[in-house]
Amino acid sequence: MAKRLQPRDQDAGGAIRQRNERDILDAAERVFSRHGYRGASLQLVAEEAGLPKSNVLYYMKSKKALYVRLLEGVMERWNMMLDDISVEDDPAEVLSAFIRSKMEMSRQHPEASRLFAGEILQGAPFLQDYLRGELRDWVESRAEVFRQWADRGLMDPVDPVSLIFLIWSATQHYADFEAQVLGITGRERLEDDDMARVTGFLTQMVLKGCGVTPKATP
Repeated sequence: MAKRLQPRDQDAGGAIRQRNERDILDAAERVFSRHGYRGASLQLVAEEAGLPKSNVLYYMKSKKALYVRLLEGVMERWNMMLDDISVEDDPAEVLSAFIRSKMEMSRQHPEASRLFAGEILQGAPFLQDYLRGELRDWVESRAEVFRQWADRGLMDPVDPVSLIFLIWSATQHYADFEAQVLGITGRERLEDDDMARVTGFLTQMVLKGCGVTPKATP
């Protein structure tokens, strides 16, 4: 007779599953960034994660499923700061926090940003359903909050979808085009102070362009 899992056993199993999935996704991010979709394989991902290939297949089913989940996860991480905004929030605080979080994600996960950019440059063959469905709905719901802010006089009536595109592109530039940035600035790498300065500049430009004034700090 099979042993019945107790709650503690179930909790342990859940923690193991979460850890394995996280390890697989982290490994896949590195492998797909280095080799692209065509050059990557589940065997390479398994070796990078330190797991048997059978484990990768158990959790992710196929290379395509793993790749799509990885790319969708990148977007979810990027846009987390805007998930719960409402018309009652302060536009300056929301936009500033969004820019800061996006810049930090680009700094911490440059490979993920370049991986996503590569997929889009190829015409997004694996992400069309996501772009035209879930992500389109997400953008439109955020845009509606921006429109209501404008109606209430909290910001200028800028095109909200273009504003989201602008923040996405400006914050990802320092990861996607790192070689260009380093070559022009003569740096070997961007330090924390550099990223803080760029973040402040982008925040100032976006808020000013939207007619938003940050609240004075006591």
